[in-house]
Amino acid sequence: MDFVGNHILSVGQFDRSDVERIFQVADDMRPYAMRNRITRVLEGAIVSNMFFEPSTRTRVSFGSAFNLLGGEVRETTEVKASSLAKGESLYDTARVLSGYSDVIVMRHPEPHSVAEFAQASRVPVINGGDGPNEHPSQALLDLYTMRQEIAEQGRGVDGLSVALIGDLKYGRAVHSLCKLLGLFDDIRLHLISPPGLELPDDIVKAVQANGHEVHAFHELEPGIHGVDILYVTRTQEERFPSQAEADRYRGLFRLNQSIYTQHCEPNTVIMHPLPRDSREQAQELDDDLNTNPNLAIFRQTDNGVLVRMALFALVLDVVGEVDNHAQPVTWYTAKRHLSAKDRGVR
Repeated sequence: MDFVGNHILSVGQFDRSDVERIFQVADDMRPYAMRNRITRVLEGAIVSNMFFEPSTRTRVSFGSAFNLLGGEVRETTEVKASSLAKGESLYDTARVLSGYSDVIVMRHPEPHSVAEFAQASRVPVINGGDGPNEHPSQALLDLYTMRQEIAEQGRGVDGLSVALIGDLKYGRAVHSLCKLLGLFDDIRLHLISPPGLELPDDIVKAVQANGHEVHAFHELEPGIHGVDILYVTRTQEERFPSQAEADRYRGLFRLNQSIYTQHCEPNTVIMHPLPRDSREQAQELDDDLNTNPNLAIFRQTDNGVLVRMALFALVLDVVGEVDNHAQPVTWYTAKRHLSAKDRGVR
């Protein structure tokens, strides 16, 4: 695709070469994300972060990514803090905010709402999650992390086997990730979910249509055997008709160190899009895995900044100018003194 000036709404926009281009640019952003250098390439530019659902990682990492490129961030974090609460349409909101911004990142609880917003926007819009539908940048950073982690084993994404665990029905990150994995070769997916929370049929069929293996499980242990990556998700309780129904599913699948040791290969990578539900009745990813070197969840979140920097640079057409606006770091920064492990390097 031509990234310059265009919206990023769905992973369906990408082919394999597009994904590899994003990852190449993300690799080039590492010196700036690690505070080895500063760039002011987007000095004077403004991103409007419009988040109408709760968010920590996505909202802050998009803002950090734009700041690291030298731009300014403006945020709206609730519907009630915007004129949408007064009955304003997405069309009018988009027309107004795009006059104040150079790019907009939007999260909204309704499927396809971000695409509707983008139709009226005068500047590029990036989908930060539209209800249970898609989460393109999360899927990109997840796949980027898989690529990085598996490279340590001397392998690439082709031929990868991934177990997707938990709420696969409402997990928008899983939906987008499956579509991205489908662009590569010889992928094997183990879909592990409780009855009623299976991956939607249309996504399963699309993956199979690309020639990949898909196996479904309703029990954790057999599903996690013999795969390269475990991708664990929480129960998306905000998507359920009632809290009581969501509570029926919480905590059904719990991965801990004992289960991992018994059923996984020693180098199996553990991922989670976060937040992990650490409440006693949930704990889908136990704290006793925190010292496991294959736990990649925080390397995963760090990679979110790299990928989102890459998206901004591509959409705003500054990829070739980033280094030309570089400066030395002038303050003490702990990131420059982190261990290789904490820098996301295994």
